[in-house]
Amino acid sequence: MRLLHTSDWHLGQTFHHYDRTAEHQRFLDWLLDTLDAEDTELLLIAGDVFDNANPSAASQRQLYRFITEARRRRPALAIVMIAGNHDSPARMEAPAPFLDGLGVCCIGQVTRLGDGAIDIGRLVTPVHGADGEVRAWCLAIPFLRPGDVPRPALPEGGSAQADAEVAPLDTDPYRAGVAALYRAALDEALRRRAPDQPVVALGHCHMRGGEASEDSERRIVVGGAEALPPGIFDPAIAYVALGHLHKAQRVGGQEHIRYSGSPLPMSFSEIHYRHQVLSGTIEGDRLQEIRAVPVPRWVPLLRVPEQPAPLDDALAALQGLSVPAPAGQEAMAEDLQPYLQVRVRLDGPEPALRSRIEQALADKPVRLARIEVSAAASGNDATAPLLSLDDLNRVDPAALFSSLYRSRHGGEAPPALLAALHELLHDDEDDTSGVEAA
Repeated sequence: MRLLHTSDWHLGQTFHHYDRTAEHQRFLDWLLDTLDAEDTELLLIAGDVFDNANPSAASQRQLYRFITEARRRRPALAIVMIAGNHDSPARMEAPAPFLDGLGVCCIGQVTRLGDGAIDIGRLVTPVHGADGEVRAWCLAIPFLRPGDVPRPALPEGGSAQADAEVAPLDTDPYRAGVAALYRAALDEALRRRAPDQPVVALGHCHMRGGEASEDSERRIVVGGAEALPPGIFDPAIAYVALGHLHKAQRVGGQEHIRYSGSPLPMSFSEIHYRHQVLSGTIEGDRLQEIRAVPVPRWVPLLRVPEQPAPLDDALAALQGLSVPAPAGQEAMAEDLQPYLQVRVRLDGPEPALRSRIEQALADKPVRLARIEVSAAASGNDATAPLLSLDDLNRVDPAALFSSLYRSRHGGEAPPALLAALHELLHDDEDDTSGVEAA
């Protein structure tokens, strides 16, 4: 069975207020061709399909047109999709009748049975082949909020362990609950599968040791509890398709536990990332091969100058900037013009800064996305960045609280205090599905 793993599309995202609809469409068109080129039988979409919990009509049309076209071109293609922390769980599942008719499994949320127990069976879905027979089983686990996971009993001062083969977890109830949920889902899949049928898992989470993008990902659980150990994934799982981290990477050095990363850059911190999707082959119940398929970058990211420079030097670099049109074209289409970040070091206020930069860029086919201003630090040549509104919007209140607590009290905040902060920050999320996760 041949699978393709992708995640973090963030349909509907604007890049520093520039619309990316055309850019996302180019990716989806490329992905359709890639499904054919890779002879894909199972497409895994590991969350953050949309950029926010209330996606535009245009971004929803993009998703469902893609699904419809993918199934038209590859009638036997199986698609399993989960919600990420940016997605609205209920909105992702709202078109279930349409998706079921196309043979698409979309899991947006964890649901409970009448007795309050988690409906584990709903999180385990069969993957059918062209002949209609079950070829594999998939654990489709969406982004998990603390209220979504079971609360396993923890020994006093001890640790939780989901299984003898799983690395021990500490006493944090969220981590123990996530491990217990994956264990229960795996047990259900193993109970239902036939010999040699592989088990594949999807998840949207932050794994311990995972390398996050500098400023384009949200911390998703308060107090560091989002850092899950790789040991929660039992060796019986042939492949683990993860979403959330925008940089493609292995987890714990293991080939079969992977982040595919985002297909498009989400911030200028990803300027040098090699965005990709992952194509794999499973034979029997084991992964035989996994390899990266690079995603083209249709819209370049430019930093001018590369390092912060005095204003006159930066203006000179902008005036000398040359952006040639694509081969065979006289002019560059506006939706393909590069995004530009200008990096300036100032010794004092410069009220006309943006105007002077725009004058230097007159008639140049670029889109001014961000002006990064740094101030020379006193006593040396180092620079200290000045916070912009974008920077302030990325400040994580939980991390700020933890840092302040350490500075004042010389130690880490108590778990009970962090839990209370989490409840305060996320209270509305538990009551409404239309509010995106912090």
